[in-house]
Order: sequence, then structure tokens, then C-alpha cells
Amino acid sequence: MRGRQPCDVVYVSDCSTGYINLLDRQFVFRFHEYTEMAKQPLPRKASTAGPKRQAENLSQTRREHANEIAEDYAEAIADLIAETGEARVVDLAKRLGVTHVTVNRTIIRRQKAGLVTSQPYRAIFLTDNGRQLAATCKSRHETVVAFLRSLGIPERVAEMDAEGIEHHVSPETLAAFKAALRKA
Repeated sequence: MRGRQPCDVVYVSDCSTGYINLLDRQFVFRFHEYTEMAKQPLPRKASTAGPKRQAENLSQTRREHANEIAEDYAEAIADLIAETGEARVVDLAKRLGVTHVTVNRTIIRRQKAGLVTSQPYRAIFLTDNGRQLAATCKSRHETVVAFLRSLGIPERVAEMDAEGIEHHVSPETLAAFKAALRKA
């Protein structure tokens, strides 16, 4: 091993012991121990909440996730209507990165919630409630992006991060973002 350059990668494997030496440094990884550890169940942390409280927490998480989807669809439909004059299933599927079947099923749920109107093989439109939701989401999204940009976050990263943050930011935090932006 002497005489090798530091950038040379050397793999030496001994199947009977399961050791690997890498880069002339005695970096040893024991496969056997790792695989045995992986077979063991993770230790369970005792839950501080009882089963009823845990069920309530999980139910709340599912509701919030459903709200995220409703907000994403309302925002995407509004954007498509502003750009092209209509929102079609195929365009929504492309924009949201899902299949047309997923869009159709979600649109049916959004219709039941009173956020969109649609007829088979026709464009999708927002109801008054849907337009209001889309406007609220767009404003919140723009505020989060602007705040992240004010911190020096690159635009692409700020846009990606805002997609997650915008659904979970509290009204108090959003107000603080707006106040910080006004001061900047």
C-alpha cells in the first residue's frame, strides 16, 4: 500500500471477517455487526401520550396533509387559469407531478369540498371559495419566499423550501415574516 497517492481508493475485502480498508486509512466497517444490528427491532420509546391522544395527533396530521393538497391544487388551478385561461387535468398532472388518475380523484374530493367545478372532459374552475383559498396560499407562498430570499437563500432553494413551509407556518410566524420584510 505504500507509494499510493492519497486520492487512490483501495478496496480490500476479506469475506471471512467482513472488513473493508479504504484509502490506506484503517477505516474499518464491520458488515457482520451492521447486518446483525439491522435485523434487531429499533428500541421503542415509551409514548408520553395515551392511545387516544396519539390517535388525535395522527388524525390532525392527516387533516393537515389533506389541507396541503387542497391548497396546492387551488394554487395550481389558479396559476393555470391565469396563464392559459383554463386548467385541464393533463396540465394539473404535469404541474403537480402526479398521474391524471390522481388528479381526477382529487378533483372529485375538491368538488365535494366546494372548491372547484368540473365536468367530464372539460376544464376545471375554482369556485369563490377556491379562488379565495388560492389567493391566500399565493400570498403566503410569496411572503415565505421573500423572507427566505431576504436571508440570502438562493431563489431556487427558497422556492423549494417555501413549498413545505407555507403549509405549516402559523399566522403569528407569517406576521413576523411580514414585519421583518417591512423593516428590511
